[in-house]
Amino acid sequence: VRLVESGGGSVQAGGSLRLSCTASGYGFRRDYCMGWFRRSPGKAREWVASIDSGDRTYYAEFATGRFTFCKDAAKKTVYLDMNKLKTDDSAIYQCAAMGRTCFYRALSGDDYTSWGQGTQVIVSS
Repeated sequence: VRLVESGGGSVQAGGSLRLSCTASGYGFRRDYCMGWFRRSPGKAREWVASIDSGDRTYYAEFATGRFTFCKDAAKKTVYLDMNKLKTDDSAIYQCAAMGRTCFYRALSGDDYTSWGQGTQVIVSS
């Protein structure tokens, strides 16, 4: 399974960005659980949000109310809409896919088997 992200960039605090992640390759199912993670310099990888096989979405506390996880199953694409961005949101954002279905909040990176290359988000004050 190959995951390709896009949509990162530079934005001022308070602004918005939409990240996209498209899956391709043999064996990927549209109901597989997927997640977004981020990594900032000097920090460990951090779970941002995930979607389960019933299309239920889950968010980290810092993302709740500002970020929205969307899915277009026909396009095998997931999106992360980020609003009211803060300088602390600056990071490399990666999408990840499980090789199976799930019906829970999958916030551990160890649960995921495929990762995108990441897209950088820079939020300036």
